[in-house]
Amino acid sequence: QVQLVESGGGLVQAGGSLRLSCAASGRTFSRYATGWFRQAPGKDREFVAAITWSGFSTYYTYSVKGRFSISRDNATNTVYLQMNSLKPEDTAVYYCAARVPVSIATDWNEYDYWGQGTQVTVSS
Repeated sequence: QVQLVESGGGLVQAGGSLRLSCAASGRTFSRYATGWFRQAPGKDREFVAAITWSGFSTYYTYSVKGRFSISRDNATNTVYLQMNSLKPEDTAVYYCAARVPVSIATDWNEYDYWGQGTQVTVSS
């Protein structure tokens, strides 16, 4: 079993930055691929970024490429999402998710464990 807890959300002005953290419990977390998703009010859950268990491979949705960066520290069981040049359309609840296969996936149905989410609000 893996438990995920997100933190780092908040209110920021457009153009600002936030760093989200996802702290995981479980000895085998370092073997899981991990992703970040987001869900805005009235919208479907959307893939944002993912990283393999090794950290060697990452993948981003087009709208955040060049602005967001995903990374992980397996020594501390933590995955990060650095978000720069934030835009009002980035406003959403952000979720951390982990999947048992080591490869990256962009479909939320392919993830086995989820955190409770953290709110990110970007004002214009």
